[in-house]
Amino acid sequence: MLEHVEKLDLEAMLTPDAERPGRLTISAVVPVYNSEGTLAELVRRLQAVLASLCDTFEIILVNDGSRDRSWPTVRALVEAYPGVRGIDLMRNYGQHNALLAGIRAARYEVIVTLDDDLQNPPEEIPALIAKVVEGYDVVYGAPAHERHGVWRDLASRLTKLALQTSMGVETARKVSAFRVFRTQLRNAFAAYRSPFLSIDVLLTWGTNRFTAVAARHEPRTVGTSNYTLRKLITHALNMITGFSTFPLQLASMIGFGFTLFGLAVLAYVLGRVLLEGSSVPGFPFLASVIAIFSGAQLFALGIIGEYLARMHFRTMEKPTYTIREQLSNERE
Repeated sequence: MLEHVEKLDLEAMLTPDAERPGRLTISAVVPVYNSEGTLAELVRRLQAVLASLCDTFEIILVNDGSRDRSWPTVRALVEAYPGVRGIDLMRNYGQHNALLAGIRAARYEVIVTLDDDLQNPPEEIPALIAKVVEGYDVVYGAPAHERHGVWRDLASRLTKLALQTSMGVETARKVSAFRVFRTQLRNAFAAYRSPFLSIDVLLTWGTNRFTAVAARHEPRTVGTSNYTLRKLITHALNMITGFSTFPLQLASMIGFGFTLFGLAVLAYVLGRVLLEGSSVPGFPFLASVIAIFSGAQLFALGIIGEYLARMHFRTMEKPTYTIREQLSNERE
């Protein structure tokens, strides 16, 4: 059931009259990919929830190169509902790229992001808004029970560990696509132009006031998840190498460790010569040591190669996204 939140009380808490008279305004951003079956219901429920919270809001639907009839559905929703806007990207860029397009297009004080599959119930938005009212800048709706398969849950945990490495905050373990944050945070990454991005990492560039609240996570009723195990692992690796120097530090630690190991092997060989008068016999010993050190070197070179690839793509100035068309239905 929709929690009842008084408009005036919530607005007064977020924008105190003593500082700046005004009203709470909300932009809801939804990345859309092959979701023609859920969009109408999502927009209907979003309209009801946002109308209970404020008088001024908008819903931005960003079509990320869908292969079904999602964009015609967005067109129909823009015509049917005042305050609904549509952005059509030239191709599929990825969920976070589509989110960035919507975030940059948002016009109001607070931004809500949620998935297009109705697994993030819009009725949970007031609980997240209440935390923003308390003074937090970013609030996540952490799913109490995730409704994914075993492999998807495992990949999701891996992604969150990667996020914690990149973000450097404990809340990273509770990160989800369901978030509320202050629009002014986008100023911290206004000049960001790389094709590889994570909205959650970019938000840490603007604030460290994060929190999370438990939120319902509904089972998917239409279609299947567009995130495969492979895509999630790739996303996690992109975040680690794109926003953190941890892999380089890991390569340095491995190199240092194997240097100590090499010194220990040398001490062992010399000890055998001095104590027993004979060297260490056998080709297997020598081959094993060479294989171990070669593997460590190739691992370190692979990490350096990943960072060089990131630099290569950035020098190409590959766009984060490209917009084909924008639609809006302004309020009277």
